[in-house]
Amino acid sequence: MSDTESPPTEFEPAESSTTEEFEPVEVFPDSDAFDLRPGADSCYKCSTCDTNCPVAAVDDDFPGPKFQGPEQWRLKQSDDDHEIDDSVMDCSNCMRCDNACPSGVPLSQMHNTARGSYVSEQQSKLSRTYWRNRILANYRSSAWLASKVPRLANAVTNFGPARWLLEKTMGVTSEREFPSFATETFREWWASKGGADGSRERARENRARRGLPRDADRKVAYFHGCYANYNTPEVGKAMVRVFEEFGYEIVVPEQGCSGTPMFANGMLDDARRHAEVTVSSMSDLVEEGYDAIASCTSCSMALRQEYPELFDVDGIDDVAANTFESVEYLRIHEDLKGELADADVDDELAAEFAYHAPCHARNQGLDRQAVELFGELDGVGVEDVGDSCSGISGTYGWKDEKYETSMKIGADMFDHMEAADGDTGMTECPTCAMQMEHGTGYEVRHPLELLETAVVE
Repeated sequence: MSDTESPPTEFEPAESSTTEEFEPVEVFPDSDAFDLRPGADSCYKCSTCDTNCPVAAVDDDFPGPKFQGPEQWRLKQSDDDHEIDDSVMDCSNCMRCDNACPSGVPLSQMHNTARGSYVSEQQSKLSRTYWRNRILANYRSSAWLASKVPRLANAVTNFGPARWLLEKTMGVTSEREFPSFATETFREWWASKGGADGSRERARENRARRGLPRDADRKVAYFHGCYANYNTPEVGKAMVRVFEEFGYEIVVPEQGCSGTPMFANGMLDDARRHAEVTVSSMSDLVEEGYDAIASCTSCSMALRQEYPELFDVDGIDDVAANTFESVEYLRIHEDLKGELADADVDDELAAEFAYHAPCHARNQGLDRQAVELFGELDGVGVEDVGDSCSGISGTYGWKDEKYETSMKIGADMFDHMEAADGDTGMTECPTCAMQMEHGTGYEVRHPLELLETAVVE
């Protein structure tokens, strides 16, 4: 500034606008749907989700979780005419992307939402694919019917020509054997044992034997899911016997399907109807002091995460906050290590197990629990067969066009199982068990079955 120039005038700030009502810019139109924008904005395109996706690893045409999640969501919100890419149906709903994301983007919630939109708005309701997916997603309905004539159902579903016909007409692969239906469902067995009243008496006797107060507040509500009820009631029975051994009173409330196969197939209306049934009964029990227990990690995952993410139902948050996987619950509340220190294991169970942690167990931080729990049990070895996905992902591996993809995904698990010392598998997920048996021929057991043998007198 030269000496001849006038000095600047005194600085006068602009008039304050703090008293004016702030009007945010509406980037996306108003919607009654869940607001996923914060999650989408958290994505900084690092592609970690894509590199952890088991489908993308074996299918070069699959665009990956990042596209299916935040990118699809942004496009759908900003363009009313945007159609969901049909590749969203190639996502297996393993939910590994949720764990992989360093920014906490709700990828699986976005995928579930996108699949729901695709199925409701774009997929032909007259197509073979829609009806095939609907039947697979509503397994509980067909399982209920099959359970009325289990021997006939088992013979028909695994009759070679019938499987061939089902593949040609509905697109259900003929490569897999259908799971057997039990001649007595879990709920039938439960009723024969006196239901909740019988459990109360047995639990009180065990509490007294263990030196605990007979009226101790130990009570859980069992969400058995579809598979433990209709196909593997031995898992539900093991759960009951183990929990009663520790003095827990059990109730088995009215419940629907967890909705997991419905989420994976975009049948969100079906899933909501089942969720309303389950939440209605479970929330009443939670208010009475019960915790919800599931023996399937996909079921506990649905109640804990997917229900509150996708549905606005009274009591849903309380149910989610009080839901646990069964072995997890006992590890929290009981000294299982101490119980197993001097345990004897029935010779009917294998000495060496090849353990696979389901993807939905990993999402809940439970991927090492069976290895840690049984690691020092005399006479038993549990070997972790790696962190690969089994590939079946519920109904995914049952679809004719997805079968080869599911087997490619599962190849690492098969190799690791065959290299393990044991020739018996172990997992908490019933469909992972199907894939393990299918790929290796091994018998597969649930951790609850081994725990029952070790601790129940």
